Amino acid sequence: MHTADQLLKQLEWTVIRRLDGLLQGDYRTLFRGAGLDLADLREYQHHDDVRHIDWNVTARLQIPHVRQFTEDREINAWFLLDLSASVDFGSQALRKRDVLAQFVGVLARLMTRHGNKVGALLYSSQLDAVIPARGGRLHVLHLLHRLLQPSAKPIQKEPTHLADLLMGALGHIKRRSLVFVVSDFISTPGWEKPLGLLAQKHEVIAVRLLDPAEQALPDIGLVTLEDPETGEQMLVDMHDKKFRIRFEELAAQCEDDLYSSLARAGVDALELSTEASLVNTIVHFAHLRKQRARGAAGSMHTHKEAA
Repeated sequence: MHTADQLLKQLEWTVIRRLDGLLQGDYRTLFRGAGLDLADLREYQHHDDVRHIDWNVTARLQIPHVRQFTEDREINAWFLLDLSASVDFGSQALRKRDVLAQFVGVLARLMTRHGNKVGALLYSSQLDAVIPARGGRLHVLHLLHRLLQPSAKPIQKEPTHLADLLMGALGHIKRRSLVFVVSDFISTPGWEKPLGLLAQKHEVIAVRLLDPAEQALPDIGLVTLEDPETGEQMLVDMHDKKFRIRFEELAAQCEDDLYSSLARAGVDALELSTEASLVNTIVHFAHLRKQRARGAAGSMHTHKEAA
């Protein structure tokens, strides 16, 4: 197992250096829309982001109003980290937990290098810890050490309640921030509403952890499968083609439901797979956000000309 220092040095040499070349220092494309302070209120226009609607003012005046923000130089970023039992799964060389630690290390170091602060909320079967937002490389090392440190508590076999993590964030994060919700989103229902509430106050990006074996089963005969969160076991015949097809259909339906929920909550989604390149995934996501920002600016410009 890597120490925090070894992992961060490896990420700085193998990932962050490549990102420096591919993004050419334009990290604002990853964080655009974050780090904003409230400046004014005005009536809603059709091109406005509905996430900026001030519902209290709207209800009082009976006319939709949106919050206008001025960009702040310093960004506070928070990582809401799902460290529940299902995140320990991995059919590839890496587990979902390994990908989570790499992502946090890269993004936290990128942000602190540019004078920003990062904090984290850690959840396993409950909200375990809140790491305050601070800057600097030593703080990133402290955060990684907490992620790599084995839990002293016995592993509890119980379902994940992602809503508890999100509600904890609503209570702890006061200043408008960039929030990464890093989870496989294997959870009991009820997390959609607090995620939407969080997105009304902050710039939220849902980082979904995924392993390919969760979408398609290999043809390897009789296998005993265990739910890592409940401990329930089941003997299945993976040689049964109908069973594998049905599994893929259910997985696809769950996929559609998940991304529909994220869209309704008004959050961007970044998918991290245990078999994908972290560099390529981050660069692709940055390009998508840059294109969307340009599209939004073009739409606003066209609307002003028409007016």
